[in-house]
Amino acid sequence: MDKVLLLPRLLVPVRPRSMVLEHMAVLIEGELIADVLPRSEAFARYPGASRIELPRHVLMPGLINMHTHSAMTLLRGYADDLNLQVWLNDHIWPVEKAFLSAEFVKDGARLAIAEMLRSGTTFFNDLYFYPEVTAEAAAEAGMRACIGLPVIDVPTIWAANENEYIDKGLALSASWQDEPLISIAMAPHAPYSVGNDALARVAELSAGRDMRVHMHVLESKWEIEESLRQHGKPTLQRLADAGLMNERLLAVHMTQLNGTDMKALSETGVNVIHCPESNLKLGNGICPVARLHEHNINIALGTDSAASNNNLDLLAESRTAALLAKGYSGDPCALNAFQALEMLTINAARALGETSRLGSVETGKLADLCAIQMDSLQTAPMYDVISHLVYAASSQQVTHVWVGGRMLLKDSQFLYMDVDDIIGRAGHWAERIKLENGMARRKYS
Repeated sequence: MDKVLLLPRLLVPVRPRSMVLEHMAVLIEGELIADVLPRSEAFARYPGASRIELPRHVLMPGLINMHTHSAMTLLRGYADDLNLQVWLNDHIWPVEKAFLSAEFVKDGARLAIAEMLRSGTTFFNDLYFYPEVTAEAAAEAGMRACIGLPVIDVPTIWAANENEYIDKGLALSASWQDEPLISIAMAPHAPYSVGNDALARVAELSAGRDMRVHMHVLESKWEIEESLRQHGKPTLQRLADAGLMNERLLAVHMTQLNGTDMKALSETGVNVIHCPESNLKLGNGICPVARLHEHNINIALGTDSAASNNNLDLLAESRTAALLAKGYSGDPCALNAFQALEMLTINAARALGETSRLGSVETGKLADLCAIQMDSLQTAPMYDVISHLVYAASSQQVTHVWVGGRMLLKDSQFLYMDVDDIIGRAGHWAERIKLENGMARRKYS
């Protein structure tokens, strides 16, 4: 098996915490990190290994995007500056009803995967229709993904009712059990769009198969009111009654939390997936990250879809998360730079139940890595590399990406993806949607 030594200027392994190492080497053998050791020792111990010099770079774990709707990248900028219910009911759901297909999902997922890889993301946690198509796109690109099996009480081209969503998803998931890049989660859309019986069935499947449950939760004030109106109880109590409040739940957004909620999250081990830019853009509120940290609740980051963000840039998301936590809490020490990096890496791995394989640069873990070139105008001079990664660096400084030891991006160029074709297909969809949907140019006053 070939051995490859990566030789960065600096290594940010994430574990041990806050560590920045110089003159180090990372040995890749097959899909694993086989050794992490001083460079001089590496040359002596592995004289036959090939070498990749990264003299101006920081090497760190690949980033993990914990909430995406990857195919919706084709709707980037389609309906901006609107509140959530108007955005969904009057724009997004109608255009999906008109254009959703396996072809749409394939082209949108490929665009999202390319964008994410280019910015250092090596794993994404997805929730969308035609999950098998997104899985195929990820595996074809060599990217790691957790594919959500959607459940919603609205009939679509993909399924007619909640039980059909679940049955169809489970049947499809069986075909991916031997693909190492793909894992499967249950993905009920939201408490307000999934009934009690379906939530209970999802909880039973999650427990029996040790599957994560990926779900929008407490995204807006409207959801609180709707839960009380429909069910006579708060959202989290309803989820608890269904058996969903546990360490397998990936609760996305969580902008409407009170003290009782914090206690429940802490006691049950629920993971919070913070999507600051999407929440801000839709005006849905702010996840109280500083208070969640006080309760020792695990928090990871997601971008949400490019239709509501409008990018899939996790480095930018970490910067927004850190600044927002400080501004919202009034504490400049809230969510420091290293904590923000943890949300992109080891915290995400913990949420997925994958800390033994992902989230840090340690011997025996999967070689999911990214290298960021730091000799640029926006990162000069450099006193603190961790601070720079969050507050100064651009995703365009990512030059190399490996997933399972396989290099997918080299010197900022894709080795296996046809970017021109991907962009061309996106343009095709934009023209078709504008033409067939009668989309007029937006006027601003």
